[in-house]
Amino acid sequence: MSTGLHVIFGTGAIGLATLDALQRRRRTVRLVNRSGQAPVPDGIEVAAGDASDPVFASEAARGAAVVYQTLNPPYSQWSAQFPALQSGVLAAAESSGARLVSMENVYMYGRPDGRPLTEDRANNAHTKKGQLRARMSQELLTAHRAGRVQVAIGRASDYFGPRGGAQSNLGDRAFPAALTGKTANVLGDPDQPHTYTYIPDIGEGLAVLGEHPDAPGEIWHLPNDPDTRTTRELVDVIYKLAGQPSARLRTLPPLLLRGLSLFNPTIRELLEMQYQFEEPFIVDSSKIADRLGLTATPIDEALAETLLSYRADKSSAVR
Repeated sequence: MSTGLHVIFGTGAIGLATLDALQRRRRTVRLVNRSGQAPVPDGIEVAAGDASDPVFASEAARGAAVVYQTLNPPYSQWSAQFPALQSGVLAAAESSGARLVSMENVYMYGRPDGRPLTEDRANNAHTKKGQLRARMSQELLTAHRAGRVQVAIGRASDYFGPRGGAQSNLGDRAFPAALTGKTANVLGDPDQPHTYTYIPDIGEGLAVLGEHPDAPGEIWHLPNDPDTRTTRELVDVIYKLAGQPSARLRTLPPLLLRGLSLFNPTIRELLEMQYQFEEPFIVDSSKIADRLGLTATPIDEALAETLLSYRADKSSAVR
């Protein structure tokens, strides 16, 4: 158990969910982002600076027992920014002698090819973002094997939950529409089974990886409900929870996405990831359940909690 300082690089949805999990454990936490501003409780330090600068990053992590990498630059800036950001955080963990917990996705595996994704799956990415993620993950594992730093890697599928926002397929495109009885817009084939990871479960999982003695040196899929459903089925649940008689769902056709990509760099980057919705996309998290005892929030409960967060945000916005 690491009761010393915990330093979280990144204050997006995942960084803040990790903060929540650490606060439940009464840990001392420092967050790091570019602005020094974040929606955090009073008394939580937020350091301002560029994590890609290893000197700054090392100073920000001075005295840390655990360092968490939850940074996520804009899709269109991944190649330009992500490797340097990770290198800065890696240098910070090395200089402080801290365990490094890195948040990753599952892009490096490539196409499921009819099988659930498990941690022993070889990297076989056919996309540039997946190949980048594979290289970054290998950098961390190499540093661990060389004895430079203890590394534990947590991987999540497409996420949803409080603070998920526009980056989540089950976020701003679905929950506000359900609350107002309008049409939800989702990406990809909504009738393929697809694993979605609940943001609070990601935060809890990263906190466990920061403290469990068996976590370092391995890749862990963060908890997913094994009841994998289609996007359409999940949207149906959201609308029912919102008290709507029926769900209204629209998918964005690939041809429209290609047209929009000519003007929108984020959509341009989304195009190559559409393979995830062309066949069943199931991310198995039985390893973390069996070995570390960490299970997912049931999907219906997670959707209900997410809807409550959107309802609360809507109420506060009209005051």
